[in-house]
Amino acid sequence: MFIKYSMERKRKLFVAKTAVVLGAIPFVIWAHEYGPDAGYCGVPGELGTCLGSLCHVGTLNGSGGSVKIAFPNGNTYTPGTAQHLTVTISDAAPTQRAWGFQLTARLAGKSNSMAGSFTSTDQLTGVQCASATNVEDELNGGNQINLPQSQACPSNHPLAYIEHSLLGYQTTLGQGGSASYQFDWTPPASNVGNVIFYVAGNAGPPGAPVATNAHVYTATFTLTPAAATGNPPAISAGGVVSAGAFGGFSSVAPGSWMEIYGANLSATSRQWAGSDFNGVDAPTSLDNVKVTIGGQAAFVDFIGSGQVNAQAPSNVAPGTAVPLTVTNPSGTSAAYNITVNALEPGLLAPPAFNIGGKQYAVAQFTDGSFVLPPNSIAGLTTRQAKPGETITFYGIGFGPVITSSNVNIPAGQIVQASNQLTNPMKVQFGNAAPVSPDYAGLAPGLVGLYQFNVKVPSVPNSDLVPLAFTLNGAAGTQTLFTAVHQ
Repeated sequence: MFIKYSMERKRKLFVAKTAVVLGAIPFVIWAHEYGPDAGYCGVPGELGTCLGSLCHVGTLNGSGGSVKIAFPNGNTYTPGTAQHLTVTISDAAPTQRAWGFQLTARLAGKSNSMAGSFTSTDQLTGVQCASATNVEDELNGGNQINLPQSQACPSNHPLAYIEHSLLGYQTTLGQGGSASYQFDWTPPASNVGNVIFYVAGNAGPPGAPVATNAHVYTATFTLTPAAATGNPPAISAGGVVSAGAFGGFSSVAPGSWMEIYGANLSATSRQWAGSDFNGVDAPTSLDNVKVTIGGQAAFVDFIGSGQVNAQAPSNVAPGTAVPLTVTNPSGTSAAYNITVNALEPGLLAPPAFNIGGKQYAVAQFTDGSFVLPPNSIAGLTTRQAKPGETITFYGIGFGPVITSSNVNIPAGQIVQASNQLTNPMKVQFGNAAPVSPDYAGLAPGLVGLYQFNVKVPSVPNSDLVPLAFTLNGAAGTQTLFTAVHQ
């Protein structure tokens, strides 16, 4: 639930764009051996095509060729589900052996609103990002295309255009009859109605400059949302609890891990992986399964037909009837009302640590062995703790933390720095005086898991030492035990 796996580093290719005007012939321009600037694929209200725009001179849709997009799902899309698209520029003229394209996707009726995002699946394509109010305002001045795995454009440059790269031009140069480029398109996460693709392709003569013989083709393609299939998700009565291994309470807190039970919650079953993360940020969707609580996106760790695990966001407001929903491609569940408290602390104490009807908290020594009666659980190295030793407990729902730089760490992030709880926490062993942990905060390298390093006080020898804690003066509600021997 808490571990972030390795992340692939994104690579970027920086391409300096130039236009060379031959002095003797006005407007004879070098062809774009990499893709054009943003806005040249025929979107209404943008810059038209490369013809007459200081990059190509030739014909538009008049030379017997075409540009087409192959959609694997026909003319439909499933919200949030990526499609692998192929653009093919065709022209039978033997002189046309240099190939390029530009493509974008927009909401029907809102040609300045982006529909989804593009991802290059090889180094033959890249993405340009432009402003929605002025497509000539490009990210980094138009000098950057991201290869090979382009992420969504930033909010200040939301319009994405995928196009051939320099390597793509070089790879297809000299091919006769046609050339193709492939990439992924991920639709918006929800049903946004029809989506229109605008594409322009160029079949030009090899070599530069291109003066009079470019064959430019444009086309539009409309995709409609696929009809929902299967039954929508349904949350069971009493089906939302804080993580069961930490107490399984019927209420949660900001940052708490939750278990959601029901039917038709997901068509697939898996836990998150490193590829689902965006840097240190945990995913809010796995295979198009999403959870909201109080209208805020939760961080989804596990999905299955009957269970989804998620972490509540930090900014969910406390209340007694906070709506929680699960959404997947078949629809959205009815809202399940849950109580959100500012704090809902619980220590890690899974059923496997219930020994002889007594529930032990998970506590570890620095060598990774566990604080339990010896040989109490097969396959685990266990022993009693000694007074003066430091042991580590784990928990969820203990509230906000700050770093040494006084920075809050929000939910849904891999913790990068040591930190401390803003509310005081104490641990009590038997009848000994409560002790403050040497470390009480989120565990570095993990997501949403608190760590408490506690020095064991002097208590009578026992394999059933009662273990309790307080947070901000309020007692925890779990009945727990640990084992201590001199």
